[in-house]
Order: sequence, then structure tokens, then C-alpha cells
Amino acid sequence: MRSLLAAVFASLAAPSAAHAAVTITMREVPLQNQRSLAAAAPVRFDLVGLHWQGSGWVSFRTESLAGRWSPWHSAAAEAEDQPDAGTAESAASRGWRLGSPYWTGASDRIAYRTHGRVSRLRAYFVWSPVDGLPPRTLSIAGSPQIISRAAWGADEAIRRAPPQYAPALRFAVVHHTAGTNSYSRADSAAIVRGIEVYHVKANGWNDIGYNFLVDKYGQIFEGRYGGIDQNVIGAHAQGFNTGSVGVAVIGTYSASAPPVAAQTALVNLLAWRLDIAHVNPTSEVMVTSGGNAKYPAGTPVLLRAVSGHRDTGFTTCPGNALYARLNAIAARVAATGLPKLYSPSVTGSLGGLVRFRATLTSALPWTVTVNDSTGATVASGSGTGTAVDWTWDATQAVQGKYTWTISAGDTVQPATGTIGSAPVPLQIKSVSAKPPSISPNGDGVADQTTVSYTLTTAATVTATLARTDGTVVATLFSERRSAGKSTFTVDADNVPDGHYLIVLDAVAGKTNVTADVPLLVDRTIAKLVVSPAAISPNGDGRNDTLTISFQLAAPAAVRVSISQASKTVADVFDGTLSPGPQSYVWNGTSSGQRARDGVYAAVVTTTTELGATQHSVLFRIDTVRPTLRAISFRRLIFNVSEAARITLVVNGRRYVRTVRAGTFSFRVGRPVRRASVVAVDAAGNVSRTLRFP
Repeated sequence: MRSLLAAVFASLAAPSAAHAAVTITMREVPLQNQRSLAAAAPVRFDLVGLHWQGSGWVSFRTESLAGRWSPWHSAAAEAEDQPDAGTAESAASRGWRLGSPYWTGASDRIAYRTHGRVSRLRAYFVWSPVDGLPPRTLSIAGSPQIISRAAWGADEAIRRAPPQYAPALRFAVVHHTAGTNSYSRADSAAIVRGIEVYHVKANGWNDIGYNFLVDKYGQIFEGRYGGIDQNVIGAHAQGFNTGSVGVAVIGTYSASAPPVAAQTALVNLLAWRLDIAHVNPTSEVMVTSGGNAKYPAGTPVLLRAVSGHRDTGFTTCPGNALYARLNAIAARVAATGLPKLYSPSVTGSLGGLVRFRATLTSALPWTVTVNDSTGATVASGSGTGTAVDWTWDATQAVQGKYTWTISAGDTVQPATGTIGSAPVPLQIKSVSAKPPSISPNGDGVADQTTVSYTLTTAATVTATLARTDGTVVATLFSERRSAGKSTFTVDADNVPDGHYLIVLDAVAGKTNVTADVPLLVDRTIAKLVVSPAAISPNGDGRNDTLTISFQLAAPAAVRVSISQASKTVADVFDGTLSPGPQSYVWNGTSSGQRARDGVYAAVVTTTTELGATQHSVLFRIDTVRPTLRAISFRRLIFNVSEAARITLVVNGRRYVRTVRAGTFSFRVGRPVRRASVVAVDAAGNVSRTLRFP
């Protein structure tokens, strides 16, 4: 959620006049096996970006409306100004290499050079008119003067998704945009608008990639939408976007440093933004990479709190001249806006001791306060010095969500946060009984049901078995259960056949909730057995058919069927039967064809005055004979592809055992002069007989 500060910033910064529309045109460039190409652009443009496929790279130059050609530029000077890999935002550009948006000024011709293997090339021509409107700036809650998105003319209609937020801001990444330095103060807003449209409409990103942009005149522009004081995740440093703020200085700063005005604006912006996050600008932070070409996902990387883009990936950004000044800029950031509060931390939890710590840049009186959900102060501590260190004895604190504040006077940005969590309303969710009908007759099939449910918070749960009119038949248990999923079994051995409810009653404090699930007790069917447990209906006379037998305790309409993955594949019997033993044979066919190998269920459904009851037993179809290999006949070591009964004959003496899939051995205590071995699996499939010698 955007902060109130950010919302006020946006509402106050509405422009007084509309900005001219930005247009973008894409053209496929016909390569025709040429390394150099020149062509008139389809439209006039003042910003261009290239996309290509292949392991090579592309350079370009442009001709201005006045007829002057620019120097050659690399199309992707900053290739890792990108969203994090694997995100939805990065998916649109998958398979393409992305060139940086390059401000050219008004131009109408472009020339390309390909280097290495380039199989496809696209050019995106952006026309971002310079309208001459002076953008309004605002300073909110101690921020430097910032030109809001509304003031520079961001097109909010093209944003593809809501902003995403990191839990905390831990460091800053400084960039340059790598475009021309020959732009006017009035050009800057048009450059930012052009970058926005290129990032969204060409690259397919959600929004402009940078969180802030600074021009050479010292103007600061709000970048990605979501709130200037919020931890908005950008698309500026692949693998390191979460937890960082990306600031791009407009222009190229490889040979020369940004002007003093730009450096001062960068210092003031970082001093304010890092102070909100309570980050020491001269500190270092260990960051785990989200994955890029230089640092695979999961790699820990030690970064400066004010880092250059090249610290996070294979790039020259932010240019040698600007990069060389980052330590000095960080020192200036640290000295701006003193005093400051750094690195607030909270350890411990409710029900124990909770310790609050932070560091102040100068010795000051400090206070730690803890408020409950109503805003009332429940604990506080104070002291004087540069080290904030106070422990709250929260052993008697009621569970809930508390807000804490570390403050050190009106001149210091206070640190705030929360501990604990708001109480979760008690609910019983996802109640089920599997199977929903049981026959508790001791035959091992559907003798009991398993009830599962989920509690949203810890509670005392009482489970009862009741008739459908609410009369309690039995109390199953009453005990304390933790939040989360729980299960229990119900056997109903001494309960007559009929319809029942399993009722759950949960109590936490003054809250009481109930839930129930129906259960049918029906002993009509008993002793359901399938034999054998695996069949091989291949006509070899071994386990070709399946016998399904059961006992009926009362007359019933009965359906015997075979199913796989809850889908019926064969009907074996459907009719009315009298009480007594029943037996049916299935020949392993479905729709006249032999059923495929796999796991199946023999399903018997009985329908009586109580309703329909269904019981099932699993079996397997397996027509593949086991593979048996001899690793060493002399040492009697073998390998089999599946569980099987092994028959080994050594020197005329027979040995039989059942083994699991894998390698096994026999010990017979005598030299092997002659031997044979064969495997038979559960479905009766016989392996090839191996013999020695």
C-alpha cells in the first residue's frame, strides 16, 4: 500500500498542462548477411533502442535532422539493466538481447553494424517531444526537490502491473543511462518519458526500470511507480533489484564525471532515501544474488551500501569516472542531514525478552516505545548515547500486533516497525472424512475413516459422533490443538449402521466455532479381496485374470467395476444380489482391448435403503518381465529391475528368496561350479534364465 506521504506527493504534483504524446515504432531490420547497414528511419525519432538475437552484438550511429552523423555506440552498454530473471516482468523479452534506450536528439537516419553472430535485429524508434513545460518540483517530509511522475508526464495508462515491494531497503545502486550528454535542461523530462515508453512498450516491463533519475543539471525525477519513500522493486540491476533503490544519472560518465549539480543532487537524494531506511551509506551489506550472468542465483555478494551497477553484474555502468567517485559520494551522503539513526534491530518474541538496538551518529537522548493495537503505550525505555540498547520483558504480553518506535528527538528520522501479529479469527476450515462411508467389520477394508481439518489459530477442539438430529452418540476426544492441519481417525465399531455427523467444536478464549462432516456407517459389504495383487493379462496362463470376492450381509444393488485415476475403465457386474459370498473375474480388458500397465482399483458399490456405499482395493497390471543381470556368478551377485522372487540353483541345490529392485547377493558357502538363476515378479512375469558357465 502506498504511504500517505507518497499519495500526498502524487496529488500535489499534478502538471498544469498536458505533455505531448510519446510514440514508439518497431521495425525488423533485414540483415541479408551484411555486417553494415544504413537506412532512413520510418519516422523521426529522438531515442532509439535495439533488440537482437544471437551470441554477437550490435552497434549503431544516427544522423540528426541537421545532417550530422553521431559516433558509433554499443547497442547494449548496460545489458543487465533488467528485471530479475524468472519474474513475469522479464518473460516478455525472453530470447532477445536488450539494448539500452539511447537519447539521440531529433534524428531521421540510422546505421547498424553487427559483430559476431546476429540472427535477428529489431529497432525501436521513440519520439518524445520536448514540450518546454517547466516541471514542478516538491519537497515532502525532508526530501530534496523531486519532479513527480505526474510533473514529468508519466503515462500511467501503460503500466502493466501494480508495484511490488521489498520487505526492506538495504542498499543503493548507481547507474548512468549511457546516452548522450548533449541535452538541454528542457530535454530531461522528454528523455525520462522516452525511457519509460521504451522500457514498457519495447522491453515489455511493467514500468520504467529505475526508481529515480538525476540529470546533469541536478534535477531529480521520480522513476518507477509505487511511492518515493516505499521499497519499490525496480528493474535496474538483474539479480539485485529486491531490497535496492536504483538511481540513474542521465548521460554517459565513462571519461568525465557528472557535473557538480548532478553529484550534489545524487548526494541529497541518497542521503534522504537511505536515511528513511536507516542505512549507513558507508557500510557494507551481504546480498544473495537472485541470478544473473556474473552471480548465479544463491551467490552471496558483499556490496557497498552505495554501489555501482558494475558491482552487481558484467557491465561498465555507471562509467569509470562516476564509479571512481562513489566512495566520496557515500561519504558526502553520510555527512548530509546529521544526526542519523542506523541499523535498528529487534530480536526476541512475545512471551519472552525482546531486545531493541540501533546506532546514532552522535550521542543523543533516545527513547524506545511499544504500543498495542489501540495505540496505548505498553512499555518504554530510554537512555543517552550513540548506542540504543533496551530490552522489553514481554513474558506477560498478550499475543497481538504491537508497534515499536526508536526516536532520538525531532532532528532524527525515527525507526518504526511491528512485532507479533494481529489475532487471527478462529475458524475450522477444509473439514473432510475419507472415506465418507465405512464398514467397521474388521476385514481391513474401510474399517475406519480419517477426518482432516485446519484451524486458523490454536484452540481446544472437541470431536463428537452424532446422529443427524444432533443427538450425541459418542465423544471422540477433547484436547488442545495447534493452528494448522490436524487429523484423527474414527472407527465406529459399536455404532449401528446409519447416517451420522462428525462434529468439531473449537474454543479459543471467548470464541466458539463448530463444523461437521457427514459419515455413513454401512456393513452391507465385507471381506472385499482382490487376487492376485498384480496381474499380467498376456495369455501366458500366469495371473491372466483378477478375482474380486466379497461378502454381502443383506440384499443390495451391486456394481463391480475397474477404475484408474477415478475413471471407470471396465464394468464387471451390475445387478441385484442376495446375501452371501460373491465372486467375479475380470479378464484384464477394457473396451475389447488389453488394459495398459499401471495401478488400478477394483470398486464395489452397494446401494441399499441407507444409500450408496463404495469400497475399493488397489491392484496392478504388469506385463513386463523383470530384467535380471549377473554381476558376478562366482560371487553370486546379481541385479534385478523390480521386486521379484528369485530362484537360484547352485551345484544342483535350490535357493529361493524375495528381493527388492536393485543389486542383491547369495551366500552358499561353497565354490560355484555350475548355477542358474531366474526372477518372477508379483504378476507372474518370468525373466530370462541366466546360467553359469
